[in-house]
Amino acid sequence: MPTRPYLFYALTNSLCSQCLIKVEAKIIFQDGGVYLVKHCPTHGREAVLIADDIDYYRMTQAFIKPGDMPLRFNTPIKYGCPYDCGLCPDHEQHSCLTLIELTDRCNLTCPICYADSGVDERESTRQPRRHRSLAVIEQMLDAVVANEGEPQVVQLSGGEPTLHPDFFAVMDLVKARPIKHLMINTNGLRLAQDRAFCDRLSQYMPGIEVYLQFDSFEEHALRELRGADLRAVREQAIAHLNEFNLSTTLVVTLKKGLNDHEIGKIIDFALQQRCVRGVTFQPIQVAGRLESFEPTRDRYTLTEVRRAILEQSPHFQPQDILPVPCHPDSLAMAYALKLQGKVIPLTGLFDVPTFVDLVPNSVLYEQHPELKERIFELFSTSHSPVSATASLKQLLCCLPLVPVPSSFTYENIFRIMIVQFLDAYNFDVRSVKRSCIHIVHPDGRIIPFDTYNLFYREGSAGYDMVTQMQQKPASV
Repeated sequence: MPTRPYLFYALTNSLCSQCLIKVEAKIIFQDGGVYLVKHCPTHGREAVLIADDIDYYRMTQAFIKPGDMPLRFNTPIKYGCPYDCGLCPDHEQHSCLTLIELTDRCNLTCPICYADSGVDERESTRQPRRHRSLAVIEQMLDAVVANEGEPQVVQLSGGEPTLHPDFFAVMDLVKARPIKHLMINTNGLRLAQDRAFCDRLSQYMPGIEVYLQFDSFEEHALRELRGADLRAVREQAIAHLNEFNLSTTLVVTLKKGLNDHEIGKIIDFALQQRCVRGVTFQPIQVAGRLESFEPTRDRYTLTEVRRAILEQSPHFQPQDILPVPCHPDSLAMAYALKLQGKVIPLTGLFDVPTFVDLVPNSVLYEQHPELKERIFELFSTSHSPVSATASLKQLLCCLPLVPVPSSFTYENIFRIMIVQFLDAYNFDVRSVKRSCIHIVHPDGRIIPFDTYNLFYREGSAGYDMVTQMQQKPASV
């Protein structure tokens, strides 16, 4: 009797990458990879690689924890995921990080941009590019507070948020609310060109962080991703950020075969900068504007990024880069300490037998419930550099054989994150329900980043589909 050449692991729902209808999908293990296999009645069979490391993919399931609910839900369940976003009561996770887009405008027109922002309106599928009013921004902030009470992390984004004519008025609105940590998502042009802007921004410390686009050291890669040679801009922006010691995370958009060989070099550079608290690696999400991008050739999975970090950086071992419990199959994280010129990964602070028992293969958390809680708290998307420091101290206190370093602050914390957003190719309803990175719609809905860019952003591939669906009478 013949045997199938793969292992059937799970059943879920996905999307046809061509027409975006919801289709049944199998998750299978074959030839060392994890594939999402789906069939559309119109467009046929599709197999998408979602991980190239079966053992790591299995391990992610051990890191799933019960989801934390928001204080309220914003939309009813009507058509099912992903067509009811807002958050609906069927979503499993609150907002660890919420984006508020201040503007559709930008001072770059990147060939790759999930928001389709830019300088030239003729290239946009949305009409028109505009700044949001302070009144609308205030309503969006209030929506986050209503859902979260004391939001853990809010990120000002766009477009390029520093272009907003009332940027510092927005900062004041944020500071007037019980928001624990604020990030500014920026391409760095204004930071490089306007030292006075950086000086004024520093007056809002502590509790703020710059989320700085930093894709490559090479001109050809920057031109392909950003449409311009930004090497001098990045250098000057980092110089200003170091001068004012503004907490910074470098954000690397990764395209396979273009800049993935620079991962180790970027980590080493980040470790040498006074202001930098970590690096986030984001494989390209197939959404928005995508020039010269072929999904079957250029898609890059989380496990491939993780392997590249391990191969290119001497600072981290496999047990250092762990799934993030709030969304383990889409997020991974590693911590290290910068102490006296040395880099010490988190696992270097544990006695080896204890840590091997805990992670990553034999997760015997039942024997160490308090340690489990502390690890899950530390490996959370909701942390800022300051809160991560406090959480790490609590974790070390759970291990009596591990001395807490006598004096370290958030300046000694260094975090690596891998953030793999879902798109029409790797879309998994089970996964998107655990999404904890959300975008605020101007009408007050709180929508997962993954589905927002597929269905809820004006001009997105599925925008008309969802709009027409939601306009139908309730009885239909």
